[in-house]
Amino acid sequence: MYYLYILQSEKTVVYYVGQTNDLDRRLIEHNTPQGTKFTNRHSPWGLKASFEIGEDRSLSLKIEHHIKKQKSKKYIKELIERGSINQVIEKYGF
Repeated sequence: MYYLYILQSEKTVVYYVGQTNDLDRRLIEHNTPQGTKFTNRHSPWGLKASFEIGEDRSLSLKIEHHIKKQKSKKYIKELIERGSINQVIEKYGF
C-alpha cells in the first residue's frame, strides 16, 4: 500500500511532501542525521497528514509531483485541512 504524506518542520513552517509504502520508516528516516541536507536543516519533522493511495506507486508519484509543482503552502494547508486528496484525483484524472 502506498501513501502520500505531508510533514511539517517543528522548527520552521516548512512543509515536505513525499510518498512511501512505509510511513513509520520514512518519518524515522526524515528525522535522522542521514537524511538529505533539506530534511536535516528543518528537522525535527511531524506528520501533518497521510493519504492512502493504493498499490500503484506510479499514481502516488504523480500526485506527489503535482502537489510539489504547485509551490504553494496554501494549497498544502488546504489538503491537510480537508483531510482528503480525492478532489485532486478527480480534478486531474489521476
